Amino acid sequence: METSGPQSDLSLNTSVVRTLLEKFLLDETRNAGFARGVVGLSGGVDSAVTAFLAVGALGRENCRAVLMPYKTSSRESLSDARLVLDALGMPSETVDITPMVDPSLGAMHVDDRLRAGNIMARARMIVLYDVSAREGGLVLGTSNKTEFLLGYGTLFGDMASAINPLGDLYKTQVWQLAAALGVPERIVGKKPTADLWSGQTDEGELGFSYAQVDRLLFAMIDERRSDEELAAMGFEVRFVRTVQAMVKKSQFKRRPPLVAKVSHRTVNVDFRYARDWGI
Repeated sequence: METSGPQSDLSLNTSVVRTLLEKFLLDETRNAGFARGVVGLSGGVDSAVTAFLAVGALGRENCRAVLMPYKTSSRESLSDARLVLDALGMPSETVDITPMVDPSLGAMHVDDRLRAGNIMARARMIVLYDVSAREGGLVLGTSNKTEFLLGYGTLFGDMASAINPLGDLYKTQVWQLAAALGVPERIVGKKPTADLWSGQTDEGELGFSYAQVDRLLFAMIDERRSDEELAAMGFEVRFVRTVQAMVKKSQFKRRPPLVAKVSHRTVNVDFRYARDWGI
């Protein structure tokens, strides 16, 4: 993993974080009136970490993994997902999304890879939420803080979930936690990819590495560094401007749908806390 360039402290106390996140999953699942969790298992490190945390929190018998390949998905993704299943012994099923996706691509004359990828991501979420309804469980999120801040995900697709244990961990921190949890090294060490088309990688699409952007995001967001301070830390101005623009542009993905206020108690404005409903 890359370590050169400006430094920010992204190191985790993985034991404490693991305990916190497993308790979060257990408490929030129970608070919502459920006891089970459903995870979309892609073969990547994020979904693997969510699966490991879910089994630790809820027990393997209360977790279900769903593998959702498309016809162009790599065999490696499926085999890596099965490494997680072998390690955890959790129940699973495989749903091929090709028969769902291809008619949509044809009906809407989609010839753009980004649009096609969004349709795949949303098809997978249809499957997950249907499985969650059948199983009486909650969909557990797999998007990390880096993806949330950059808007690198599909709204109502891979960014959707009922509860998310990884949303406040940067990608490089997810790697740290994965190693501590015992996620197979093959998964921890491979290049991140959404596997939406042949040869696609996250870092290739973004244009920079997770190690680079996580250091910048930590300084910019968590430490609230000014542009002058970021420059003094060694971050290139063009890189800072690019990342700032991505964060600003994707703000709409990080908030619930805006509700026009008409009444005295408006959902997500005045009525948004659990205590409002006696929970």
